[in-house]
Amino acid sequence: MNTTEALHQHGGVQKGTPTYRRINLALFCAGFVTFVTLYDVQPLLPLFSQEFGVVPAVASLPLSCATLALAFGMLLAGTVSDSVGRRQMMTAAMVTTSLLALLTWLSGSFASLLALRFVQGLALSGIPSVAMAYLGEEMDVRAISSAMGLYISGNAFGGMTGRIGSALLCDHMTWRSAMAVIGVIGLCLSLVFIRCLPPSKNFIRRPFRASNLSSTLFSQIKDPGLLCLYGLAFLSMGGFVSLYNYIGFRLLAPPYSISQSHVSLIFLVYLLGSFSSGMVGSLVGRFGRAAMIRLTLGTMLAGTLVTLSGSLLLIVAGVGIFTCGFFCAHALASGWVGRRAQSGRAQASSLYLFCYYQGSSISGTIGGLFWQHHGWQGVALMIGALVAMAFIVAETLLRVPGEE
Repeated sequence: MNTTEALHQHGGVQKGTPTYRRINLALFCAGFVTFVTLYDVQPLLPLFSQEFGVVPAVASLPLSCATLALAFGMLLAGTVSDSVGRRQMMTAAMVTTSLLALLTWLSGSFASLLALRFVQGLALSGIPSVAMAYLGEEMDVRAISSAMGLYISGNAFGGMTGRIGSALLCDHMTWRSAMAVIGVIGLCLSLVFIRCLPPSKNFIRRPFRASNLSSTLFSQIKDPGLLCLYGLAFLSMGGFVSLYNYIGFRLLAPPYSISQSHVSLIFLVYLLGSFSSGMVGSLVGRFGRAAMIRLTLGTMLAGTLVTLSGSLLLIVAGVGIFTCGFFCAHALASGWVGRRAQSGRAQASSLYLFCYYQGSSISGTIGGLFWQHHGWQGVALMIGALVAMAFIVAETLLRVPGEE
């Protein structure tokens, strides 16, 4: 490394250097591959329902089983990477998930699709928390925030691209071929990742001990404030995924009868959510956490009510309102975890994400039962109930000693 890349006290890479740019490019690719392959099936749920002759709740399982595997895998991923290395684990995860996306082209049954998606979720668990650990170890303290922001932008861009891209590809090819194309893209970006990401310089290898992992995780569930934050993650993400899982079924059916590719464009409102979440920090400083958590949950509830309208324009507006509220609530709660945890912040964040993806898996599938028996009104009722429970949890959190 040349003199222009002088390192900080702990040997961290400074902002603006060539190494900084290489790391950002590599981890942007990692975040993109993670979420493009995780969420590429979400707009395809109606196609699964038609082809395999299953009800919407069952059609949601290719997404739910992947997020379920991801949730459990993330509890172990950080600790396993302590033993095998951050770069090695992320490389293996990216290549594996891309190859599994390619193998989806050969899936001839719904059961084989579920099996591939479950393994894919396990593979993907080797990226999110490990990438954050890599940045924390390798970056100069003054460069971490900007680097983390670029990594998260890769997550958001990948999730949006997967949701929209797979539906657009299905206008020209089968869904299996579309997912195979995404697998090829993932492999190409994996090569970019391998070429660009420098080996760890500050990583200290530690032997894997299951007893240490369990004791650390157990300590994080004894704090009532953290338990409330985990509950917020479960409930808010459950409502968010349920909305996006079944809004497509509604818009594909009469009286709207919109095409698959046009329905997928509703995911463009993610851009509104990403923009609004970036404003949370300044708003919290001005109005306080108590006011902001109430406002964001209230926004989610308002968006849910607006989607009950029969007007297509108002339905899209309601989805946008809900999305802004959810992204802000998630940004607020995830940052609150780091503030609340006195020790073991990485494990506390892992448990938050575990509950976050559990909410996606469980509520995202149960929502299909409400759709099947009660239509969109039933789904909206379920989402409203989840948000109402989140209000109760938030009020409980605000009464915990040490909170506002």
